Amino acid sequence: MGLCTAPMAKPKDNPNYKVIAENRRARYDYAIEDDIECGIILTGSEVKSLRTTSANIAESYASVEEGELWLVNSYIAPYDRAMFGHEERRRRKLLVSKKELSRLWNDTQRKGMTLVPLVLYFNHKGIAKMKIGIAKGKKAQDKRATEAKRDWDRQKQRLLRHGE
Repeated sequence: MGLCTAPMAKPKDNPNYKVIAENRRARYDYAIEDDIECGIILTGSEVKSLRTTSANIAESYASVEEGELWLVNSYIAPYDRAMFGHEERRRRKLLVSKKELSRLWNDTQRKGMTLVPLVLYFNHKGIAKMKIGIAKGKKAQDKRATEAKRDWDRQKQRLLRHGE
């Protein structure tokens, strides 16, 4: 009669967890201060398309407009077997709590802050989710510093591996 307290499966162990699209340039172009997981409203053909093909969130951004959070300019490939297709680059509503929405709105009103989509994925329950980051744009010298640090870390790993 007790409750089942099985440990939650890690994303890589769970067959339902699947990364659909990742914005790899986001961490290079922006300094991510915080991130938040949110739901996304999709049509049936969009979900089918995400399960079979890929999507692109590299050129997209999120914005708070009229008390709602929107994902703008994201691409989901058309699903060829759909009876009712979808518009590929339509604005999609993102789902967050009112408290999180007000925090996001306050953060974006500060100078230079923006909402950047980081990852679009299916969670362990098979539901489409998006992780967005609250970010500040990097200047050219910041990007060079990030690149130099990454190169040094790579070189350090090489030296440790070969024992030189």
